[in-house]
Amino acid sequence: MREPSAGLTPEGLPILLLSGFSSLICALLDWWPPALVMLLLFIFALHFFRDPERVVPGGPDLAVCPADGKVIRIQTRADPLTGEQRQCISVFMNVFSVHVNRMPVSGKITRILYIPGKFFNVAFDKAVDANERCCYAIRDEHGDMWQMAQIAGLVARRIVCRMDEGDKLTRGERFGMIKFGSRVDLYLPPGYAPSVLIGEKVYAGQSVLARKIINKQP
Repeated sequence: MREPSAGLTPEGLPILLLSGFSSLICALLDWWPPALVMLLLFIFALHFFRDPERVVPGGPDLAVCPADGKVIRIQTRADPLTGEQRQCISVFMNVFSVHVNRMPVSGKITRILYIPGKFFNVAFDKAVDANERCCYAIRDEHGDMWQMAQIAGLVARRIVCRMDEGDKLTRGERFGMIKFGSRVDLYLPPGYAPSVLIGEKVYAGQSVLARKIINKQP
């Protein structure tokens, strides 16, 4: 398991170094238009690859959001690993969102499946089955199975996974990212219900996405 830095995700370092160095060289040579372009690219990359710390909620029987962005769908659909019908919550990340993804629950990664594909707009239903994606099965501390999928979008061209099968991670721990606009789907196990609404803005590792249903006895 590769640990990222706290303020900036390591995947952004090559772009930051290249754009920053290019801007400096162009400025020294009095090539101001390309120097400005490279400076703007450096500023954008600095913003895009930021990796802020988050306060992870405590307490049992809850799942936090795996991605920053907006909830665009809550629906029952077949999960990508078993085909079982589950409640699925979809979170869309635009290019201005923090793109570092975090674990929704503490547990063990029992399966990772990478599926190459196309790059449709992730707001379309066909993106779930057609786009490039990386799917995960997670067994939590209570034995419940969660499924999660990182889905590349219209602009996204690389899914980053820092996990291996058999890894044990904690709720809110960083596990990867998707570069330049994308979507993360979380499939809930039986007995859990969404705690968010469509259109709600959420934050990775911090916003509570789902809770276990408590049946009150009469």
